[in-house]
Amino acid sequence: MKKISIAAFAVALALALVLPVGTSAQRSRKTAPAPASQTSGLLSSLPPSDAVALVNVNRLLDEAMPKLLAENPARLAEVTNELANFKTQTGLDPRSFDQIALGFRYLYPAEGITKVSPVALARGTFNAGAIVAAGRLAANGKYVEQKYQGKTIYIFTLERQLKLLGLWDIKVGDLAVTSVGGNLIALGEPDAVRGAIDANRSHQYANPELIALASRDPNAIVGFGGNLTEKLRQNLSITNNSIARELTAVRQVYGTLGMTATDLELMMAARTVDADSARNLSDTVEGLKQVGAFFINRLSPVKGTLARSALNNLKVTVQGNELQIRTAVAQSQVTPLIRGY
Repeated sequence: MKKISIAAFAVALALALVLPVGTSAQRSRKTAPAPASQTSGLLSSLPPSDAVALVNVNRLLDEAMPKLLAENPARLAEVTNELANFKTQTGLDPRSFDQIALGFRYLYPAEGITKVSPVALARGTFNAGAIVAAGRLAANGKYVEQKYQGKTIYIFTLERQLKLLGLWDIKVGDLAVTSVGGNLIALGEPDAVRGAIDANRSHQYANPELIALASRDPNAIVGFGGNLTEKLRQNLSITNNSIARELTAVRQVYGTLGMTATDLELMMAARTVDADSARNLSDTVEGLKQVGAFFINRLSPVKGTLARSALNNLKVTVQGNELQIRTAVAQSQVTPLIRGY
């Protein structure tokens, strides 16, 4: 059994939203991208963060996961049942979520140690007060209430085992949850949840640059943007001196995960201090691409086929002070990997 912190549970809930809960015919929601104002508004509700991410739950549930699990009805039934159990045990129903925004703060509790503290904002077709009330019932009295800025924060002591995504047994400890608005809830560590309340009261719209990076593609399933701070770079365990040296010039990273009719597409980019640094980093990535080809034969046939396709389709470009990496793999190559779990 693995015990996760409330910070990890906030991310775990976000990941739980990728579970397929039926075919697209069973769901009435449309999968058109949210308006730009709605997308940026949800991200703007996050407190000051070192990295942000936006998950389009509609596309995950209605398009991506049903396609990837369509050939494995037994697996589909298993994760659907586990999702129902997740709702029963936590009072949180991922089926009612449309989008989630994640904000991450880097904390350094000790020399050489980095802790990531996230907060999740979930918006959907639900009443936030009812969601919180359901969580109170699921906690069976194991919670405390805290008042902050006119809001009530519920800190649930769950201390129980859950099967997350139908794959991993975890033990969930405490979780702070509050209703931010009619269809918006915040959850995570207490300090992070209080920060979300502050952000929504002040309307100062923190993280504008990161929000712009994470929402560059409104059709993406997942978009993210983050700062690579000096302290974070120092704490990264990178044994290759050349790579470590190149990373000292990186200031921000961003990217997207998308889907076409046949492929899954990944784009990642690194913003460096100048164009020369971007070109040097490009040379390093090209070298790693050549080296990676030698390790593919050590993988299992299913993983090897997927890795070979990703490597063959990998394109590295430089635009000014940015390095961009793009690749795509066929959905048919991903399905066997999921089937193997």
